[in-house]
Amino acid sequence: MKTIQTNDAPAAIGPYSQAKIVGDFVYCSGQIPVNPATSQIDGQTVAAQTDRVCKNVCALLKAAGTSIDKVFKTTCFLADIKDFGEFNAVYEKYFTSKPARSCVAVRDIPKGALVEIEVIAEL
Repeated sequence: MKTIQTNDAPAAIGPYSQAKIVGDFVYCSGQIPVNPATSQIDGQTVAAQTDRVCKNVCALLKAAGTSIDKVFKTTCFLADIKDFGEFNAVYEKYFTSKPARSCVAVRDIPKGALVEIEVIAEL
């Protein structure tokens, strides 16, 4: 098992790793719309926050030696399911390979974020 850490994605805000490589796969912890340069939430809308989250996911995948095209499973969390359409409009621009996905609304996301995405990708 190998731990992935990069300054190009937000640091973990708890006792966990940004990502782990196990075998031929990388498991990325859920990413929220924190700008790694400022440690602050980027954007006030679901669209803006989803864009930042996807950039964070891409940075983790790059640090692991893979890319978003190799993602085969995502789990997505929305603060409000009414934002599903706005979320999808940004999500589909990044996840063009259409990985398997779960998308649910949750009561709260850390730091008051509107969206969180975790991924599993092939190396």
